[in-house]
Amino acid sequence: MTDRAVHRRRRALFLLFFLPGIAMSSWVTRTPDVRDQLGLSTGQMGLVLFGLSLGSMIGILCSGRFVSRFGTRPVIALGTALIIAGTVVIGVGSAVPSAALVSAGLCLFGASMGGGEVAINVDGADVERITGTTVPPTLHGCFSLGTVIGGAAGMAATAAAVPVHWHLTVVALVATGILVHALRAVPAGTGISAALSMPGPGPGPARRSKPQVWKDRKLLLIGAIVLAMALAEGAANDWLPLLMVDGHGLDAATGSLVYVGFAAAMTLGRFSGSFFLGRFGRAAVVRASAVSGAAGLLLLTVGLATTTRTSRTRSVRESVRMRWSNEVVETSVEVVSDITGPPETRTS
Repeated sequence: MTDRAVHRRRRALFLLFFLPGIAMSSWVTRTPDVRDQLGLSTGQMGLVLFGLSLGSMIGILCSGRFVSRFGTRPVIALGTALIIAGTVVIGVGSAVPSAALVSAGLCLFGASMGGGEVAINVDGADVERITGTTVPPTLHGCFSLGTVIGGAAGMAATAAAVPVHWHLTVVALVATGILVHALRAVPAGTGISAALSMPGPGPGPARRSKPQVWKDRKLLLIGAIVLAMALAEGAANDWLPLLMVDGHGLDAATGSLVYVGFAAAMTLGRFSGSFFLGRFGRAAVVRASAVSGAAGLLLLTVGLATTTRTSRTRSVRESVRMRWSNEVVETSVEVVSDITGPPETRTS
């Protein structure tokens, strides 16, 4: 590939990572509105959101096999197309309204993100190998940048009371334009396993022995760290606006603003990741990130507990005030009745 083609490919991958960020935050910022339209409790909303997690697991588990067999380009194309389809289905489900349809749309959305983003990462690693420059942190930074822009647009749509289905339809149209433009710069054939095309000692392709990943202690520890970080990020993506509305008493637009702040902080961390890795090393950055994440969760939890306690105290005070007022009114009525007497004994 020429230098110009490589640069076009690199920019295309940034756009393809930017796109799911917009779609994701557009959905997240509208979760309070979707919940209200569906008329669901918090527990029922959790079941709907489970569709996103289920789809992500399916997409991630299948993506490696698909990339090895077909290459990154078709997997990226299919994954991004399913993101668009999932966004449309979620919008339709909120308009009907149908919790099952919204959950199905989230499952599509999760599968497409899980599979498509793995393929984009594989393609990005190939670009990194060709150019000798670090690509993955910028790729993930573009995703977070997409969440900031999509979240800001979602907050504005919430404040303007734009219907969820129209908002998500516009997002799907924008995503379609980005996909058509960016996919042309992604070459075919990247990521296809060499073993699939090499003749083996018998019928069919040669088979490589599978690595014993479950016996690699270091890899398992890295997986545990990733699981903990993903749990924190996933909880914020699923629940942060709803938590702000239900737990802290904010309106939906302000709850979305809190999520935009979270996305902006992630964007800053990802774009600055290469600098901190080069200066302090991987172990120090992982430790600092874990401490920072734990502190943020602690502050959010303490803040929620304080808000809940304050709300209960205010509720008790209001109840006492209302009871006292009622007793005063009842006593006043009794005194007036005693003075005036019953209607039939009054003199005309």
